[in-house]
Parts: sequence; C-alpha cells; structure tokens
Amino acid sequence: MAFFDLSPAELASYAPDLDEPADFDEFWTRTFDEHGAGPLDFTCEPVETHLTVLDAFEISWRGFDGHRVYGWLALPNGVDGPLPAVVQYTGYSMGRGMPFENIQFAVGGYAQFVIDARGQGWRNGSTKLGSEDPGLRTSGSVPGFMTAGVLNAEGYYYRRLFVDAVRLAEAAAGHDRVDAGRLFVTGGSQGGAMALAVAGLAQLRGVQIAGCAPEVPFMCHFTRAIGLTDAYPYKEVADYLASYPQRQRQVMRTLSYFDGMSMAARATMPGLFSVGLMDQITPPSTVYAAYHHYAGEKAIEVYPFNGHEGGTTYQLKQIHHWLAELLGER
Repeated sequence: MAFFDLSPAELASYAPDLDEPADFDEFWTRTFDEHGAGPLDFTCEPVETHLTVLDAFEISWRGFDGHRVYGWLALPNGVDGPLPAVVQYTGYSMGRGMPFENIQFAVGGYAQFVIDARGQGWRNGSTKLGSEDPGLRTSGSVPGFMTAGVLNAEGYYYRRLFVDAVRLAEAAAGHDRVDAGRLFVTGGSQGGAMALAVAGLAQLRGVQIAGCAPEVPFMCHFTRAIGLTDAYPYKEVADYLASYPQRQRQVMRTLSYFDGMSMAARATMPGLFSVGLMDQITPPSTVYAAYHHYAGEKAIEVYPFNGHEGGTTYQLKQIHHWLAELLGER
C-alpha cells in the first residue's frame, strides 16, 4: 500500500463537476412514491445478549416494494427517552452480525439502529434470519452487487438498498424512545454511501437528519473510481465492462443516479467525513469529490498513512466528540 492518488494539496481543492442525469430528482421522487411509500409495519422484539447495560431488540420494517428488512436496535438500559439516535449502515458484504457487535453508540447513551443489508452478510454471521432480496435482477452480472441490474437504473440493486436505508431512518424517527430531531446517520464504505444517500434523500419521506458521518464512503465519483483503482468492489464494474464494452454508456448512466457526489450535494445537515490517503478501495479523490459537494457545514478527518480501514477507533472517537458538540454537551 502506498500513495497513488492526488497530492494532499490537490485533494484539498478537488471538486469535479457533478455527473448526474437531468432527471435525478424526479427519478428519486418517483422511486419513493412508487416503491417506498407504503406502511412501515415496524416490529421490535427483545433478544437476549447477557449485556446488563444494554437492551437489544430485533427490528424489522418494510423497505423497497414492501420487502421485509431486518436489523438490530440497542438501547441503554435504564435511561429514559426520548434519546438521540444513531442509524448505522453496514459495509459491503457485511450484514448486521450479532446483536452485541455494533453497540459503540448505544453505550454512549444513544438509541443505535443497525441495518441488515438485503442479500449481504456473507462475511459475518448472525443468529437470526438475514434480509433477503426478492427483487434481484442480474442482467448477466459478475459476482457481487455492483453490476446487479446495472443496465437500467429502475432495476439496479442499490435502488432497493437506498430505499431500505431511508425507510430505516424513517422507522427510527418514529420510535417512541427516539427524539426525531436528534437523528444521526453513519457508516463506513458502503455504509458511508448509504449514510450519504439517506442524508440526501430522507426529505422525500419527511425525515429530518441532524448529522451525517460517512467514513471512507464508497460509491462516490464513479467515473474516476472505476478507472483509478484495481480493487474490488469497483473492479466488478471494470470486469463487467471488459466483457460488455458496448454497454459502457448504459452502465455509467445507471451509476450516475447513485453517485455519492449527488447525494452529498443535497445534504444540508452537518457532516463529518473521514478519508485514508492510502485507501485503494475508496480512493481519496473520490471521497474528497463527495466532501467538496456536501451542502451542509462539514469537516473531514484525514489519515495520511491509512488505507480502507480509515481512522478505525480514532475516527470513532472523533464521531463521538462531534455528536456531543452537535448536541451541545461540550
């Protein structure tokens, strides 16, 4: 691993033009009107973790086209609400895991919601049923999700995943233990892409997001990322186009509806990004591209000698400090 992208000085001013279709907003408005406006049908069932300071629950809600999606909720034991809440989105190939895995915000006094990304979770186990993807269309896709349904934005995998993510934020905002005015979103890599999507699209469901903390976010500035790195998952798209070069324009048009730069440009709440300057999975320039388009008050934590792990626990500390400042506790 070594430096391979733009210099720090170049990154500090790297703000490419948005590469989005003219009907971007109409596409997402129609998406939620037609596929993400039904009843949430939210469920919340207690699960045993043997953690005395937290209460854990298996949650589920209706995502895209009413598909049942699952997750976890962790609440600090004995703390009365309504609580500030953090909705955490998961990285590529990662599901919700065990109910006691993702509790780093719950132990800080937040209601912590964790998504189980549909069809994913092959790198970490769970004792519960995973979120299936009954709508998957492959279009001859290569292994993975980056090209699943990629010939048409209407059927692309991430259209469903982003609706699921927004619907979780909507469910969290309506929970009786949550202060809907203090609802934050975060996640790393693919989770960062989902957090940005929620920050940019949640207003379509009338959900107020108080802050967004995307860590080394994936799915930003596709036109640069796909040609810059040989690492997966972006390489999935290059592999696909190597087999179907005649589909390049069609593929890139689909991806343009899901670019984190465009999501960031519609996010007006405070934002805290992180970037690793040796990150070959989400190249630094692609993170900066989204960061510079982010419409809200923003900051970025830079880790010069880190790769895709980003700042790990150092960044978690920064997020906790940032949340406390936003909540007026410091």
